[in-house]
Amino acid sequence: MIIGIAGGTGSGKTTVVKKIMAHFKDEGVSLISQDNYYRDNGHLSIEEKKAINFDHPESLEFELLTQHIQMLKSGRTIAQPLYDYTTCSRLNKVKSINSNKVILVEGILIFTCKELRDLLDIKIFVEAPDDERLIRVIERDIRERNRDVTEVLSRYLHTVKPMHDLFIEPSKKFADIILPIGGNNKVAIKMIIDLIDTKIQKSLQS
Repeated sequence: MIIGIAGGTGSGKTTVVKKIMAHFKDEGVSLISQDNYYRDNGHLSIEEKKAINFDHPESLEFELLTQHIQMLKSGRTIAQPLYDYTTCSRLNKVKSINSNKVILVEGILIFTCKELRDLLDIKIFVEAPDDERLIRVIERDIRERNRDVTEVLSRYLHTVKPMHDLFIEPSKKFADIILPIGGNNKVAIKMIIDLIDTKIQKSLQS
């Protein structure tokens, strides 16, 4: 079973995924993050890197991500690339991901690609108010991506918010489940965990 979890930047989808993975402790569940499939831009200048629009579908190598999901679905192991936001490049190493009973695919833009979308058995969209998402974006980008407040706000106003309205929010129409208030929605997260657990138990019995 392939489960896609999408939602705007700072919506809490990563928290949802972490809670699911913590419950199963990697047993029966594998995780694929869209963030590792950004195109390698290590050759660009510092100014060119600052101008990269990470919230546009063209920034991602969806062809490779789709191929990897197809491989996992057929029971094969993949060599997932690893991406470094501070250098805007892929690392010179990969992560081996085994096929599993349940595969979680997480990312802000995964519902915008039809070929990928068609591989997903269940599509979950995590949503949160814009002001909450902005606060999370500021905290994350300063802590994890070595950016200052001015740069984060500029990026939010010129790329994150417009791309959210243009691509991410419209992709919500493809969702089977809409999960409000992100990682704080304990009831919804428990329902997802129970669904995954049922799938795993059935596979063990067959």
